[in-house]
Amino acid sequence: MSKHKTDDIAATLAALQAQIAELTKRVDHYEHPLEQVAPEPAAVAAPQHEGITEQELIAISAAIGAFLGVRAHIRQIRLVSSTAWAQQGRVSIQASHRLQG
Repeated sequence: MSKHKTDDIAATLAALQAQIAELTKRVDHYEHPLEQVAPEPAAVAAPQHEGITEQELIAISAAIGAFLGVRAHIRQIRLVSSTAWAQQGRVSIQASHRLQG
């Protein structure tokens, strides 16, 4: 393999590893919103942006359009932290099990 291709592969691999690390942090943030994790020094120095990205807004808009079948106007999006979905899922699974007596 040529030196040029090896350098391109190494750069692509480094970029993918950085993306995976960032996505892992985001997943941890959403899965454990109440846990206070001390920020890393690099994370403190980096500018933080609150809210939703344009790509996320486009994905939400597309999902709503596919569900409703029409183009909807999104007025507000907010993350609601609730355990109701998880609790309902557990109730449904437990209710489906057959009790032996």
